[in-house]
Amino acid sequence: MEAFGAEAAFMATAAGKAFFTLMEPHRLMFLALGCMMGLILGIVPGIGGLTGTAMLLPFTFAMDPYSAFALLLGLGSTTSTGDPIPAILFGVPGGAASAATVLDGFPMAKRGEAGRALSAAYMSSLMGGIFGAALLAVSIPILRPVMLYLGSPELLAFSILGISMVAVLSGSAPLRGVAAACLGVMIAMIGSDPQTGTLRWTMDSLYLWDGLRLTPLLLGIFALPELCDLLIGRTTISKVIDKKNIYKGQWQGVKDCFDNWWLIMRCSWIGGGIGSIPGISASVIDWLAYGHALKTEKGARETFGKGDVRGVIASESSNNAKEGGALVPTIAFGVPGSATMAILLGAFLIHGLVPGPDMLGKHLDITYTMVWSVALANILGAGLCYAFSPQFARLATLRYTLILPAVLGVVYIGAFEANRSWGDLIALLAFGLLGWIMKQNKWPRPPLVLGLVLGDSIERYMFISVERYGFTWLWRPVVAVLLIIAIIGLVRPLIADIRRQGGVLRMAASFQAPTFKLSQLFTVFFIAVIGTMVIAALPWHFSAKLVPLVVGTVALTAAGLSLFNEMFRKPETVPTGLGEQAQREVGEAIHMDLTSDTDHLPMRVVAERAARFFGYLLAFMGSMAVIGLIPTAAIFVVVFMRLEGQERWKLTLIYAGVLAIMIYFVFDRFMSIPWPPTLLGQWFPALKVIPSV
Repeated sequence: MEAFGAEAAFMATAAGKAFFTLMEPHRLMFLALGCMMGLILGIVPGIGGLTGTAMLLPFTFAMDPYSAFALLLGLGSTTSTGDPIPAILFGVPGGAASAATVLDGFPMAKRGEAGRALSAAYMSSLMGGIFGAALLAVSIPILRPVMLYLGSPELLAFSILGISMVAVLSGSAPLRGVAAACLGVMIAMIGSDPQTGTLRWTMDSLYLWDGLRLTPLLLGIFALPELCDLLIGRTTISKVIDKKNIYKGQWQGVKDCFDNWWLIMRCSWIGGGIGSIPGISASVIDWLAYGHALKTEKGARETFGKGDVRGVIASESSNNAKEGGALVPTIAFGVPGSATMAILLGAFLIHGLVPGPDMLGKHLDITYTMVWSVALANILGAGLCYAFSPQFARLATLRYTLILPAVLGVVYIGAFEANRSWGDLIALLAFGLLGWIMKQNKWPRPPLVLGLVLGDSIERYMFISVERYGFTWLWRPVVAVLLIIAIIGLVRPLIADIRRQGGVLRMAASFQAPTFKLSQLFTVFFIAVIGTMVIAALPWHFSAKLVPLVVGTVALTAAGLSLFNEMFRKPETVPTGLGEQAQREVGEAIHMDLTSDTDHLPMRVVAERAARFFGYLLAFMGSMAVIGLIPTAAIFVVVFMRLEGQERWKLTLIYAGVLAIMIYFVFDRFMSIPWPPTLLGQWFPALKVIPSV
């Protein structure tokens, strides 16, 4: 009893210290800034919180951990709060997480109840977000004693389980998910092997000796493909915003939430609980919560989809509860609960924090800072939405020519800040192209990033486990259970496929003569890259090549089977109906490509516009090398806005000037970022007085 009292006092002290630390003005400022950015990214279709978190990551290098996680979690916790604004007003969700909100929110707006729907969305998001934070807070005292019994074998098994779960939840292509996750692990092993000093896949490049930096890879995999699709799609939501309609009925929306508090609690449980399962993304959660409400609420089958406020409440309360749930496995076991948490795990590594026992022990105050950040971010986000709904709604009408130049400038600055090397910018461009091709060919990107983030941990824990326990670590009870679950997860898609086809014989009959598609070329390219990496690893020392060869073999097997399926399997019919649609959402959610707006365009147009986008990137980098980033950003704005959108000269010049001044004051004066050397500065040293030259 005395030990329990001491434990409770320790946790209460840590929670109190975390709260007062977060209450310091500059940290509250970072939290509020993250909330504002999260709302904006949630509202603007085509970017999203995942991209925003990747963009912010490099700017947290110089911050203390409390401020860094306040900024990142402020953004991550409020993206879903901003999503319903375009979903309700225009019928276009700001992200995949609010897809179900459209079903009832948009019909409510069309009949003049936009204010009620928006208010219900804000309040249910607030209540769900606080529930998610409470779930995280309650999990900490439960997990603390559990962590005392976990060693490196168990942490290795958790990492394998996390990757396997994300891989098999990779839409209708689980084999691609496995292959992508394995590629991520292999990319993480590029550089000098810590055990033997063997240089692995460095291609005689000094830049690769220490491995590829996480930040440019994240920005390339997630940010650049979304910006590319903005240029390719060239879509604009052209709607008139009626302020009176937005403010009308707000109190009724609040009342609806309190009248349906039990529904909010149930859907928050769904959001927080399922959000804590690694690999399940937000778009899965909102469909499952919506389906739950459809089955359990009185009269729902007659009114859902026609403008029932309970549909909005169910979807939005579950969305915001997921953030707290997803943090649980991320903090406790180093297994990201979502793709956004994979990026947050990168922030852990950047700030020298190791998920697991340390986060529930000597760094417990930082963990509680995350709890408070999630709770306060949801309160701030809902308050900002209530106050500025009409202004936020206008963000959804912005043209791509106004969005892309500013975001692209921040992406380049963030990528360079990672290691302040031109190699980071080359990696940004290379992985941006890889990410876009993966997205176009429906290859899941989050498994690749999770493999990249967890690759070092997998190899380190495996080395420690084998050195310390031999192979007896495989029979430890927790390890055995986790590995069995991982194997079941890998086999389940095959079993489900056999059942869906009506047995093994009928599934065998579903194969046909080979068909050849353009998308198969990427799979062939993938196999060639992995095969080349495996062959290059053969001469290495046994310790250096063990994990690469195992992972590479799994990747080749998965990619080969995927190619076989692509060539010989008959295409399946697309399911219809709400229940099947929800299942399809579950299957496709992890792709995070549900908001892509390029599928309706001919392949030739997509290829031409993509080539133009990456041509802009090359020109941007070339100009940076000659005259510096700030002059390049201003010139790029003028060229891009005039060529792409025929924007007015006055607007273009004002935009270029404001962007250059903002970059100068924020990144040069305030953050003191050292800019890459330029040819102009070398040729004419006197010009170095010009910022970034």
